[in-house]
Amino acid sequence: MPRRANIYNCGQRDSNIYVIESGQIKTQMYARCGKECLLSIFTAGDIFGESSLLGAERSETATAMRTTWVRRIPATRFRAAMAENELMDGFIDYLALRLREQQEVIATMVTMDSEQRLASVLLRLSRKIGKRRAPNVRAIEERITQEELSGMVGTTRSRVGFFLKRFKDAGLVLPTSDPFLVVDEERLAEYVDEVT
Repeated sequence: MPRRANIYNCGQRDSNIYVIESGQIKTQMYARCGKECLLSIFTAGDIFGESSLLGAERSETATAMRTTWVRRIPATRFRAAMAENELMDGFIDYLALRLREQQEVIATMVTMDSEQRLASVLLRLSRKIGKRRAPNVRAIEERITQEELSGMVGTTRSRVGFFLKRFKDAGLVLPTSDPFLVVDEERLAEYVDEVT
């Protein structure tokens, strides 16, 4: 899939589950007013689109963030393979983990202000897709725009830019000439823990 191509769209009937072989996918929902909410970012090895097991219309849109290779598996075949190979327990564990992550995101949205939510999002992204650069430093090498971060945080792009500058001044986000974010994971975690 080329960058910005939709794998499926909100409201579409799609009875497949997807596994990312390489690349990056984001899922987002849209409010009636057109406002976008970035739900999650998936990378190589991740499964997404599992709501197709319910047989309902898609409630989100899945879009390639860069050139991405995905494997499409029909939901009926996926169910059969899970049962046949005794993989259902592992898949249930995976879904339970995803549910817990979503609950943490909801709790963050309700209990933190937008600056704290951005710190929490950056910490979560650094742990999920960041590459270790030093003992406490991770680089988020996949380009995530301020617009996408604002969708995850629930604020404006300009506020995200303002908060990122404050994080750089405080040493939570490290200056770099590269087009990606480098975060001090330990200091960012301490900041998030202080405000929760």
